[in-house]
Amino acid sequence: MQINYPINPDWTTDELIEVVEFYNVVAQANEGGVEREVFLDSYRAFKRIVTSKSEEKQLNAVHDEQTGYSTYRTVQAAMKSSSKMIKL
Repeated sequence: MQINYPINPDWTTDELIEVVEFYNVVAQANEGGVEREVFLDSYRAFKRIVTSKSEEKQLNAVHDEQTGYSTYRTVQAAMKSSSKMIKL
């Protein structure tokens, strides 16, 4: 599956990499599992770049539509879980 990641043209290369890595760990959590701390670290990096809740919702909507994964549900599962791995 080819995914066109939602991006902001104002992001630096490093910021773009962080955002794509976050969406990759969302996919990992939904496809086979990912370590909870790895996921949360990636989400924190994503939130340093995407500080606006409305921008986050817009970006996630585009990503979710293309992948079929709910970014919101994945983040919520990671935050509420106490296990080492998360898998949806």
